[in-house]
Amino acid sequence: MKYNILHRLKEASPGCVSGGELGKLFGVSRTAVWKYIEELRQEGYLIEASSRKGYRLLPSFEKLNSYEIADGLGTVIVGRAVEYYDTVDSTNNLAKKLAAEGCVAGTAVVAGRQTAGRGRLGRNWESPAGKGIYVSVVLRPDMAPAETQILTLAAAVAAADALKEATGVGTGIKWPNDLVIEGKKVCGILLEMSSEADKVNYIVLGIGINFSQDREDFPDELKNRAVSLRMSAQAKDPAEIKQFSKLSVIRAVLFKLDEVIRQISDGRREDILERWRKYSVTLGRTVSFKLQGIEYSGTAVDITPDGKLSVDCLDGVRRDLYSGEVSVSGIYY
Repeated sequence: MKYNILHRLKEASPGCVSGGELGKLFGVSRTAVWKYIEELRQEGYLIEASSRKGYRLLPSFEKLNSYEIADGLGTVIVGRAVEYYDTVDSTNNLAKKLAAEGCVAGTAVVAGRQTAGRGRLGRNWESPAGKGIYVSVVLRPDMAPAETQILTLAAAVAAADALKEATGVGTGIKWPNDLVIEGKKVCGILLEMSSEADKVNYIVLGIGINFSQDREDFPDELKNRAVSLRMSAQAKDPAEIKQFSKLSVIRAVLFKLDEVIRQISDGRREDILERWRKYSVTLGRTVSFKLQGIEYSGTAVDITPDGKLSVDCLDGVRRDLYSGEVSVSGIYY
């Protein structure tokens, strides 16, 4: 109820809405309206009260909560439910718990801090309070486990689209799903799945974005390998950069993710692959990787219809990689 009242105050801003009007609109007493207003004030909203005019929502600092993330988001699947927490161990862990309990597809878990954030291949993901964006989304796609690579690629495309749209900062995609700016990592994506032999029960898609870190905020081993959106924006021509906030980036990511998920459902997978190719900073470069303990190197030449990376190796053999660690010349060095 309090967020219904907040929504009406937003609609009326910068004007006022009387307590009587709010009570009539939502079927509650003036006293109940006052109590809800007090709850909103305790959450940090600045609401002015006048005995003659009613209540008025004042401009204030950005609020990051479930309501602000979901309000007017305009999505169909992603963001059907949004849960925000100041601190969790891992948004992916919590999303998996909710998925196992039967939460609706599209449920998004967002946190201000992770105490046990994880990246690909079991690596830690540095998740300091207030510095990053940590989002996990529950999906229940009608596909076999072997088909899910397209979701990883689609998430990378969605994140790249969202960051460009929300901030003006352009990124590239290192196969399969790291977003980089001038060779440094700004975003990582982790897909975890519960499945049977031929059926996906649910997928949790985690997205971590370095938002406002300065160079000294990164551990020594990452100082030359990672970058934040703020760092990148400060280094660019102000004319290229938009005014952006953590809330605007989160909403953009959810909106673009919803867009690509629906494209996949509509059978438009090739559209996703083509957009991935345009963002790629892997294709055309020298790469190295290991298969069954043997190290290979060659040139990354394409992405296959099922999302594998095709590499023309120095031994004359073309190899298609489904997963694993791939080093790309000029990235993270």
